[in-house]
Order: sequence, then C-alpha cells, then structure tokens
Amino acid sequence: MGRTQAFDTQEVIRSARTVFWEHGYEDASLPDLERATGLSRSSIYHAFGSKRGLFDAALTSYLGEVIRPRLLPLNTADVAPDAIVKYFTGLKEALAQRGTLSADNGCLLLNVAGAPISNEEAVSRTIAGYRQELRTSLLRGVAAHRTELDLAAQEQLATVLSSLVIAAMTLARVDNPQALATLDTALILLGS
Repeated sequence: MGRTQAFDTQEVIRSARTVFWEHGYEDASLPDLERATGLSRSSIYHAFGSKRGLFDAALTSYLGEVIRPRLLPLNTADVAPDAIVKYFTGLKEALAQRGTLSADNGCLLLNVAGAPISNEEAVSRTIAGYRQELRTSLLRGVAAHRTELDLAAQEQLATVLSSLVIAAMTLARVDNPQALATLDTALILLGS
C-alpha cells in the first residue's frame, strides 16, 4: 500500500514555478527545487515523474494563474471598449512593481523561449500557443476599442501590440524602464 501524499500539489508547483521563473529550466537545480518545494528528490520524481514533469506542471500553472487571468477581460462574450487599455495599464503597473517576479524576471514563457529547452517540441508548442492566445485576445480588445478600423487594420494593430507585449516582458528582466516605455508605446498606438 502506498503512502498518502502529505503535500499540497498546487503549492509545490507554485514554489517550483518561482525557481524556474528566476533561474530557467537548465539552471534550476534539483537541490534548489527541493529547498523551494520542501520535497525530497524522490518525492519530486514520485509526484511528477522528473524535473521536466515538474517544469511542465509549472508552465501549465503559469498559464492558468498568471497569464489567463490577465487576458480574461479580453475574452469575455462582450469585451468592454476599454478592456485593452486596462490590460496594458495593468501590465505596466505590474512591471513597475520592482521586487516582484514579473518586474524582475519578465515572462516565464518568453524566458524559456530563449533557452535550450525550447527546442523540445512540447515546450515550443506551448510557447507558440501562448503567442497565438495573446494575439487573439489582443485582437478582441482592439476590435472592441478601435471599432472605426477595418478587420485588416485591427489584425495588424493586434500583431504589433502582441509584439510590444513580448518585447516588454523580455526587456523587464534586463531593462525595466525600457519595458515600461514599450508599454507606453502600446498605449499611444491605442490612442490612450
């Protein structure tokens, strides 16, 4: 008979997510993950199969708890005309709060995109899916905010805005003031 699990799986995943977010997959050592999660190596392997299994769970958690809640107002049945402006001002406020994971480390998925692990098909697919989800959400926001534009112009603006989000979240780690300026550019393009 197996032992009863004595830990909260979601809390373990969140703790590991922080390690991966700060250090990346390759530089997140098992001892770092053990310290952060409070689990032994054998418990990590038993619960998640491997370090990679824990990483995959952390990416899923990041999408579900960090990315999608911020995009939610852009994905409702009736998107408010100011939802996209609120998205960008909220993102800017988050990046301006130094000492937080987002402000100091940017986007976990974009950090992963520049690492060797991104060559693995499942990880690459997750990153591409995030980019598409971001663009689709922003397009919904643009359509509600800039109703005077035709569909082609709305799609073009959504593509530019998603590129600015990606740039800002990448820059946050190395040049936070420029990341904030990049989000200001997005707000200017929205006419805000």
